[in-house]
Amino acid sequence: MFAQTFRFADQRSQWNAFQSRVRSAFEPRKPRHRLLRFVLGVVGLGLLALLVFFSVFVGAAMIAVGLAYKLWQRRGKPMTARAKGPGDVVEGEFRVVAPQALPRAADRAR
Repeated sequence: MFAQTFRFADQRSQWNAFQSRVRSAFEPRKPRHRLLRFVLGVVGLGLLALLVFFSVFVGAAMIAVGLAYKLWQRRGKPMTARAKGPGDVVEGEFRVVAPQALPRAADRAR
């Protein structure tokens, strides 16, 4: 489909001029000179690499600060103090049930 398909012709010339100016403002054009096009491509790739590089370091810094905060909050507390709580341990007697004694899924569906 061509770009000209959805351009509606209007009898008012100032409206067509306005549409043309707005359309050209949001349609960036590549430069025609080969060297300038290459240089702008390299600058774009460099900017992309720089943004990725800094975002990796910002993410690593956020993780490091979070870990340091967690370690700072736990300072002075023994490591085994967490396991002493009554809700962490379940005591009981267990036995292994034979697979034949378990009901099958087809039997439960009925």
